[in-house]
Amino acid sequence: MNEQARRTIASYTTYQEAERAVDHLSDQDFPVERVAIIRQDVRLVEQVTGRMKLGGAALHGAASGALPGALIGWIFGLLNWLDPVVAGLLFALYGLVFGALVGALFALLAHAAQRGRRDFASVSFMQPSRYDVVADDAVANEAVRLLAELPGTGTRSGAGKSSRPQSGPAIT
Repeated sequence: MNEQARRTIASYTTYQEAERAVDHLSDQDFPVERVAIIRQDVRLVEQVTGRMKLGGAALHGAASGALPGALIGWIFGLLNWLDPVVAGLLFALYGLVFGALVGALFALLAHAAQRGRRDFASVSFMQPSRYDVVADDAVANEAVRLLAELPGTGTRSGAGKSSRPQSGPAIT
């Protein structure tokens, strides 16, 4: 792929606004293969979802161990030469139960070993502060002109930032 000099043609506070801008360019027969959406100022957010007690740890461990156990049991059951379908299903059931028990046991041991240091559950995700739409320098002016025609570009969005297309420095 040939690296072209690019510049920011618009900045938005939500991905939906950036996507709408690129969709508008596409509707105008603009060469959208020369456009990119870049997430800027990305940060990792860990959202706490609740308290984790022994029962919750055991339940999460059982759920984590059940599927691998069922799959391993099913594979072993398929190796039975006499009746692989029945054996596969039966071993999958045994594997599910065994995997759930082993998963719950390991989760209980891991939770107890932490001694209350991390007794909460959480999920992590990445969150950008803005989305820049960039285009190759050769077509950037045309993209800015087309985005100026986009209905609703003068509205406010997010934390008070304007979603109006803005010219920016060249990005290489």
